Amino acid sequence: MSNYLIECSGVRKEFRSEAEILEILSGVDLALEKGVRASITGPSGCGKSTFLSILGGLDRPTSGRVIVGGVDITEADEDKLAVFRAREVGFVFQFHYLLNDFTALENVMLPAFMLTGDKAASVEKAYGLLEAVGLGGRMSHVPARLSGGERQRVAIARALVNEPGLILADEPTGNLDRASAVQVEDLLYGIAADSNTTLLVVTHDNGMAARADRRYELLNGRLKES
Repeated sequence: MSNYLIECSGVRKEFRSEAEILEILSGVDLALEKGVRASITGPSGCGKSTFLSILGGLDRPTSGRVIVGGVDITEADEDKLAVFRAREVGFVFQFHYLLNDFTALENVMLPAFMLTGDKAASVEKAYGLLEAVGLGGRMSHVPARLSGGERQRVAIARALVNEPGLILADEPTGNLDRASAVQVEDLLYGIAADSNTTLLVVTHDNGMAARADRRYELLNGRLKES
């Protein structure tokens, strides 16, 4: 059994139009052990978010192989990918994507309820996670009544509710003021360390990137360790 949670080899991604073929990823290789906290930096438009989407099963590479948590997601059909995303990956994006008409508690419990059908257990897990991210007194609030940093903490709790082996965070502090950004950064790294969960962060924040065990730069379609 492999000790690697992520194994990528020769990952290429092209976008085609009538006028041109645009190669975003030019043969990316990456191997990350379980429990590693890693960061990827690079200029805007270099393909960082595209690479994260491929790792999370939201997009497919043009060629290459991607294995995450023992699942070859380059070979998986859409049904298998849906189960993979629900069970194996927690997503945290720059925009929180919370459901506006649902409370913080409902937003966090919903992915667990959809996966298991057990409402009581899902609520209990969501309650515990919101307590853990410091929002015990804000569970009944809808997103509009939460600050930007609080909404992102709800998004982190939601990402963790199905106990994934991998957290993918795409510019998770990009829309936050510095104080809120530090809180979110501390939470992500702290929770990943405490639960031995693999964390991969895409960020423009060099300070956030520097806290990772492994630091990579995506440049000219290729990934290099820095």
